[in-house]
Amino acid sequence: MNLTNSTQPAVPSTSSAPLSLALVVASDREGRFAPVLADWFLSRLAEREDFAVTVVDLAGVELPTSLSYAPSPAVRAALAGITPALAAADAFVVLTPEYNHSFPASLKNLIDRHYTEWQAKPVGFVSYGGISGGLRAVEQLRQVFAELHSVTVRDTVSFHHVHGQFDEDGRHKDPAGAGGAAKTLLDQLAWWGHALKDAKAVRPYGA
Repeated sequence: MNLTNSTQPAVPSTSSAPLSLALVVASDREGRFAPVLADWFLSRLAEREDFAVTVVDLAGVELPTSLSYAPSPAVRAALAGITPALAAADAFVVLTPEYNHSFPASLKNLIDRHYTEWQAKPVGFVSYGGISGGLRAVEQLRQVFAELHSVTVRDTVSFHHVHGQFDEDGRHKDPAGAGGAAKTLLDQLAWWGHALKDAKAVRPYGA
């Protein structure tokens, strides 16, 4: 067998280009803690060269709660600033609190208004809350994203009793521990992001 004359096509590599990462900030409550965590996580991303970040903050978007197969002009206008960012993303990080053992309705609303934008892309989670640290919200989100043909990465960043973990200036009191968890999450997200992007370059998902 002559292994040098393989008929297999060369796989184009995207590993040299940064992945487009959409950071979805899920909470839209007044007085939310999410901006503190978003700033912290963005500071972790700023240390890396393998991601180009776009923030999708649901507090700045008013989406009607009713879903329709024929969205109104107001809904289309609201989505016009979001849908392209989701479609262009190679990977996602969802920053979510836990509300009543679940995740915010604003996030479910965003998810349900899109489909192909999530497909064959990796999703990571940064969660926060009380004693559970938002992990119950994350477990439910894994089921939702599986239905959307997304790949959720195993490791998360979770903040238990979140208000006690940051000082009044928004600095984390245990930066080494949280930073290590963020690195693990982003390393896994980068691996899956490049693997899936390379695969789709050879064969479109679902083909």
